[in-house]
Amino acid sequence: MQLTSPGTTLGVVGGGQLGRMLGEAATPLGIDLVVSDPTPDAPASPVAREQVVGEFDDEETVRAVAEKSDYLTFEIELTDPDVLERVSEETGTPVHPHPDTLRTIQDKYVQKERLSEAGVPVPAYRKVDTADQLRDALEDLGYPAMLKAREGGYDGRGNVPVESPEDVEAAMEQIAGPAMVEEFLDFERELAVMGCLGDGERDTFPVTETIHREEILRESVSPPRASDDVRERAREVAHDVLDVMDGRGVFGIELFETTDGEVLLNEIAPRPHNSGHWTIEGCHTSQFEQHARAVTGLPLGTTERRQPTVSANILGDVDGRQQARLAGVEQAFETDRLGVHWYGKREVYRLRKMGHLTLSGAEPVEDLLAEIRAVREALRFE
Repeated sequence: MQLTSPGTTLGVVGGGQLGRMLGEAATPLGIDLVVSDPTPDAPASPVAREQVVGEFDDEETVRAVAEKSDYLTFEIELTDPDVLERVSEETGTPVHPHPDTLRTIQDKYVQKERLSEAGVPVPAYRKVDTADQLRDALEDLGYPAMLKAREGGYDGRGNVPVESPEDVEAAMEQIAGPAMVEEFLDFERELAVMGCLGDGERDTFPVTETIHREEILRESVSPPRASDDVRERAREVAHDVLDVMDGRGVFGIELFETTDGEVLLNEIAPRPHNSGHWTIEGCHTSQFEQHARAVTGLPLGTTERRQPTVSANILGDVDGRQQARLAGVEQAFETDRLGVHWYGKREVYRLRKMGHLTLSGAEPVEDLLAEIRAVREALRFE
C-alpha cells in the first residue's frame, strides 16, 4: 500500500450533502472525489476535484464519472442499478455497494421480502396496487396503518397514514403507483445502526436513538436511552442485515424498538445516512471516512465512540423557496464542543435539510440534547 499524489479517485453518483461530507473525510486519506449531480455547483463540488453535471440515472453521466475514477459509489438511491452495472463492466471501474444491493433496497416491498426471507424481523406488511387490495390487507393488519410508495420515497415523502376505511381511496391516489402497506407499530423509540462491510471485514457503529417528527429526523442520541438488552439485539439485527448486503460500504439500518422490547427492521439505506452524522465528532472514524475506506478497499477504521454525542438537523422553516440565509448562528459558534455543519445549499424551503449541529460531552445525553435544542431554536432563515 502506498500514498501518492495524485492518489486514488473515487467517483460518486450524487453531489449533495452526503457527497460533501464524504469528500471532507476522503481527502485526508489521499482520495479525490469526482461527483455527478444535475445541479451545477452542487453542495459536494467545493470538496470534489470535479463535478459532472447530469441526472443521477443518465448513463453517459455515470460513464463519464467512472472513466475518471478508480472506484465508483453512490450517495443517492435514485441512480439506476442496471446503468451502474453496465458502466462498471464496460469501464472496469468497480462499484460498491454492488448494484444488486441497490436493486434490493430501491423497492421497499422487495427489500422487506428479501430481509424477511433471511430471518430479519420486520413489521407485518402487504403488497397493494389498488384500493380494494389495500382494504383487504387492512382487514388483517388493522387500522391505522402506513401506506408507502414502493420506490422513490424519502424523508416522509411517499408515506401516507391510513387512519380508517374512509382514507383508503385518497391514500392510494396520493401514492399514485405501486405500494405496500405496513402495520402501524406502537414503538418505544426508533434506533439506527450504521453497518460497515469492508474487504473481508464487517463491523457496526454504536447503536443510536433517532428522534423523528413529521417522519423527518430531528435529533440523534448516542448512546440511546434503551436497555443493554435492546442495544445488543439491535446490533444482532444489524449484523443479520449485513449478511444480506452485497459489496463494500456503509449501510444505514433503521430500526424500531417496540413497547415490549422487540427490535424490528424499518428500512435500509445503502450509503452513509443522516442518523450517522454524529460520528463525525462522536467517533474515532466517521461513517464517511469508513465508507471511503470500504469502497476503495482500505482496512476499516475503528467504530469506537469517543464520548456521548447528540446531533440536531437544521431544517428549512420558510414557506416557498428563497435564498438560504441562516441567522442567529452566534450562539452556535460560541458554544463549546459544538460542531456546525453547513451543507452549502443555495435555496431553502420548508423541511429541507440545510445543515446539522453536533454536541459531545460527558454529561447525561438528556442534558446534551436540551443544550443542542436550545442552540438550534436560536437559528432562523431570513
